[in-house]
Amino acid sequence: MKKIFLSVMLAGAAVAANAQSVSSISNSKFFDNWQVGVNVGGYTPTTRHPFFKSTRLNFGVEVGKQISPSFRLSADGVAYINDNVDGYRNPLLIEYTNVAMLGNFNLSNIFAGYKGAPRTFEVEAFAGPGWLHAYNPGRNDNNLMTVKFGANFLLNLGSSKAWAVKLSPSILYGLTPADQQEHSLNNNASLTQASLGIVYRFKGSNGAHHITAAQAPAAPVVEDKSGPLREELRDAKKRIHELEEELAEARNRKPEVVEVETEVVKTKRTLESVVTFAQGKTIIAPSQQPNVARIATYLKKYPNSKVVIKGFASPEGSIEVNERIAKARAEAVKAVLVKQYKIDGDRIVAEGEGIGHMFSEPDWNRVSIATIKE
Repeated sequence: MKKIFLSVMLAGAAVAANAQSVSSISNSKFFDNWQVGVNVGGYTPTTRHPFFKSTRLNFGVEVGKQISPSFRLSADGVAYINDNVDGYRNPLLIEYTNVAMLGNFNLSNIFAGYKGAPRTFEVEAFAGPGWLHAYNPGRNDNNLMTVKFGANFLLNLGSSKAWAVKLSPSILYGLTPADQQEHSLNNNASLTQASLGIVYRFKGSNGAHHITAAQAPAAPVVEDKSGPLREELRDAKKRIHELEEELAEARNRKPEVVEVETEVVKTKRTLESVVTFAQGKTIIAPSQQPNVARIATYLKKYPNSKVVIKGFASPEGSIEVNERIAKARAEAVKAVLVKQYKIDGDRIVAEGEGIGHMFSEPDWNRVSIATIKE
């Protein structure tokens, strides 16, 4: 039973919190719409005792926050004066305290809608779990889970509705362990109570003591914001008209013949091939023959091209010997082109350049470099 009531309470909270259109009320901050209250009243066991004869005093305080016009979350604490209804007189003034977390549903706003301010008279229903502590001098204190159900009849005062007087009848059930019969919200383990209290609602960031309806902007503000938009719209329409005229003019215009000079740029073909020799040698090794064949293939493909072959030597030995070797290396490449590939000797220039300095490693300068010329 307890689970059913609590489930209904939580489901109702979700519905009530969304009962109002978000766009119809003003935005709230965390510290907006808080309220505090104090109350005093009487309580009596629900059954097995004379109602008025067993009534004793209780008093309490509450703190709450209005989440929406239809739902408020609050915490209240109530102290119960010694009841002395079972023949036992507790010497303490306060025999019980109960702290509860309550969901309050504004039935007036749920069924009749919210008008932007609290009505002069409103009705709320509330429910929620709590914790009761019993003070027993000379014996162990008792703790008990509770659940509280009730209603608030509110009289909101003044034009600002900051203050309110409320009458709150309610019933408080003690929830005993599940293996006991009283667990199912038994009236024999409950207190019937009623209290009269006063509530103060703090002023929020909206300048009011309550949730207000969203304010529509004043006419001059709307005009100020729409003026530039109208100006932009007029400029856009004017620009569209100009573009339509330009398009129509372009469609009616006769084609213009434009002479275009085409400049042909001739790209010179070029090729460079390197033939490497062993130290002191002028004979072309078999591994270098493909480099000579590349030159021959190019010369045959382009009959008007010529080739310049320059031979080089590494710095070992005398200058005279290196110059002779460099010249011989260039001639060796030319000889292969003429004898093996039948290239006209007049298309080939072979020159000895002596010691080469093209490469950082001295051994790498033992080469013949053939360069195609158009």
